[in-house]
Amino acid sequence: MERRSFLSMSAAAGASLWLCRGIGAEDANAAQWGDESKAPFVRGRGYSNLLILIELKGGNDGLNTVIPFSDPAYYTLRKNIGIRREQMIQLDERTALHPALQLLMPLWRSRQLAIVQGVGYAQPNLSHFRSIEIWDTASRADQYLRDGWLTRAFAMKPVPFDFAADGVVIGSAEMGPLANGARAIALVNRTPFVGASRLATPVPELKTAFPGGAFGSSIKTAMQVLAASDSRRMVAAGRKRMEPPWSGQGVAVIRPTLNGFDTHQNQRGQHAALLQHFAEGMMAMQAALVELGRWSDTLVMTYAEFGRRPRENESNGTDHGTVAPHFVTGARVRGGLYGVSPMLARLDGNGNLPVGVDFRHIYATVLGPWWGLDASTILQQRFESLPLLRV
Repeated sequence: MERRSFLSMSAAAGASLWLCRGIGAEDANAAQWGDESKAPFVRGRGYSNLLILIELKGGNDGLNTVIPFSDPAYYTLRKNIGIRREQMIQLDERTALHPALQLLMPLWRSRQLAIVQGVGYAQPNLSHFRSIEIWDTASRADQYLRDGWLTRAFAMKPVPFDFAADGVVIGSAEMGPLANGARAIALVNRTPFVGASRLATPVPELKTAFPGGAFGSSIKTAMQVLAASDSRRMVAAGRKRMEPPWSGQGVAVIRPTLNGFDTHQNQRGQHAALLQHFAEGMMAMQAALVELGRWSDTLVMTYAEFGRRPRENESNGTDHGTVAPHFVTGARVRGGLYGVSPMLARLDGNGNLPVGVDFRHIYATVLGPWWGLDASTILQQRFESLPLLRV
C-alpha cells in the first residue's frame, strides 16, 4: 500500500488483513497466552510482544517535528520559529524532519520507522489534564472512563502468571494507561514499587552506551528492567542468563516519559533540545533491544495529549493545538508516512488543524495485530487497525 494513499479511515478496511488469525481456536489461544495446562507459552506471540509507550508530555509541536516544507503557509504561520529549508532532513517531496532528529534516519532508511500524521480525536479538548485522560482511557471527548486502555486489555486477557508485572512506568508517578487495576510497577527516582511493596532495583550491566539527562536515564532504566525481568532471553550469544531481582519474568508494557513539550515561549531552542534527547534515547534503546535479543518482538510508539497550534504566538512559542504526528518503530514495522499530511489551508475557526487519524486506530493496531486481542471490546467501538506491521 502506498503510504500517502492512506488518507482516511475508510481506507483502513484493508488493514484488517493484518489481524491475527486463528485466535478463536482453544489450543492456539492456550499457546498464545501461556496456559501451561494446554500448551507452553510461545515467544513472539501475545504478550511476548513488548510494547514501549513513550509519552511526550506537554504536547509536542508536530509542525516543527514533521515539517510540511512544500506548503508556503508553513512559513507564513511561522515567520520566527519555522525551520529553515536548508537545515531540515527531507523525507520526500513534501515532508521533512527537524534537524535534531538526524539520528533516527537509519531507522527510516531501513523502513523500520513509521510516522502517522494528523493524529488526534474528534471534539478535541485543549486542557492538559482532560486530554491526556482521554488518551489514557481511550474515551470519547464527552465520555469519562475510569480504567486505562491497557488496564482493560489486561483485564480481558491477563498476562502470563509468571510475568514480573503487566507494565512498568518510568519517570512519572502517573500510571496513565495502566491506571486503576493493572499490575504495574512505578519507578520514581529509580525506586520500584508495586502498591506499597518495595522491590529490588534492577542493576544488570549492558554494553549499550546511554545518553545523559533525565530521558537517557529513563531509557537506561527501562532496558535494565527489561533485562532483569525477562529471564528467558540471553544478553548475547555465549553469555550467562541474568537472574531477575524480583520474582517473575517479563513485562508486557514499559512507559517512559519525556517531559517539557509545553513550549509556549522561546520554543526554538527548547524544542530542538527535546527532539535531540528523544532521538538519542530512541537509538540507545534500539541498540539495547538488539543487545538483549528483543528488537524483533518490540513495538515502540509515541503519544501525547495534543499537538500545538499552527500559528506561532507572540512569545515565539506555540499554544495548545489539536493533532500531531506520532512515531512507531520496531523490526516488524512497515516504515513510511501514514495518515493525513497537515492541511494548513484548512484550519478550523480556532486556527487548528483538522483531525486526520483517530488515535484509537493506533491502539487498535497494538491490541489486534500485535497482541491478538479483541480491540473493539476494549476500545468500546470498532476502530480498524493501521497497516503498520509486517506479517
